Amino acid sequence: MMSTFLSRFVPWTGATLFLVAISAPGLAQEKKYTPLLDTAPDGVTITAQEWGNASGHEILFIHGFSQASLSWQRQVESDLAKEVRMITYDLRGHGNSDKPLEPAKYQETKAWADEVQAVIERAKLKRPVLVGWSYGGRVIGDYLTIHGAAGLAGLNYVGFVSKSDPSFFGDALTVPPPMFSEDLASNIAATRSFLHNCFEKQPSQDNFETMLAFNMIVPPRVRANMGRGTLSMDETLKALNLPVLVTQGAADKFVLVAAAKHIADLIPGAKLSVYQGVGHAPFWEDPERFNTELTPLTRTAEPPSPP
Repeated sequence: MMSTFLSRFVPWTGATLFLVAISAPGLAQEKKYTPLLDTAPDGVTITAQEWGNASGHEILFIHGFSQASLSWQRQVESDLAKEVRMITYDLRGHGNSDKPLEPAKYQETKAWADEVQAVIERAKLKRPVLVGWSYGGRVIGDYLTIHGAAGLAGLNYVGFVSKSDPSFFGDALTVPPPMFSEDLASNIAATRSFLHNCFEKQPSQDNFETMLAFNMIVPPRVRANMGRGTLSMDETLKALNLPVLVTQGAADKFVLVAAAKHIADLIPGAKLSVYQGVGHAPFWEDPERFNTELTPLTRTAEPPSPP
């Protein structure tokens, strides 16, 4: 067990392997993944995991700023796994993925877009639904800009702002500067505050400790490098012609309901789902509703042929 843990967390010097779906157990569970191996376009090591029904409809989950693939445990360990094939992965700089410190690795739209495309291709996803939480929604925007929407079955934006409009931002949206600090005590305190603000319904102590652990894996310089200036995705959203679900917590301290309404109004036929009494993480705070609402979106595509 310890040797497996070390092999997953000790950095690989000069590694160019794109690692998808490691078969070792995760921090918070004992599930097994389907192992795949490939090379990322720019040489950054990425880890991802395959869950659920191998013959089912497909979902690719993309987590938010300073989070990890483990954010989606209430999806991959739910009844959703009986019907759906799910892929989770750690963004570059996060979780078990490689953590280059060069700003260029985080500033380019194409790097993020190609990272998503690499996961799709290596996992042999045919027409997945992309679910993007917070910063993950921006990563979806990168993907759409470079690769388009033709290969997708649908989108689910969760707690996402599509443009830099101050009227869309909650009071907690500004990341506390100590999250970029090399002073460990300051960084931990700021990260704890940031993480608490992600939830209206707070996680249990055990779950919060696990979340704090994977948040702290992200180096301060990586966090700082992820700031990419003004965001404007409205034209991209207007051009979408596929099913879209916009999920928003009414008590979100980072993103206001007005931002979700704006996105839903821009996209033809988009559905808006607002969760009362829920914060920035509806998939964790109300997983039963979230999973139930996500399932019909996946059914817009034919399931892939059995392997």
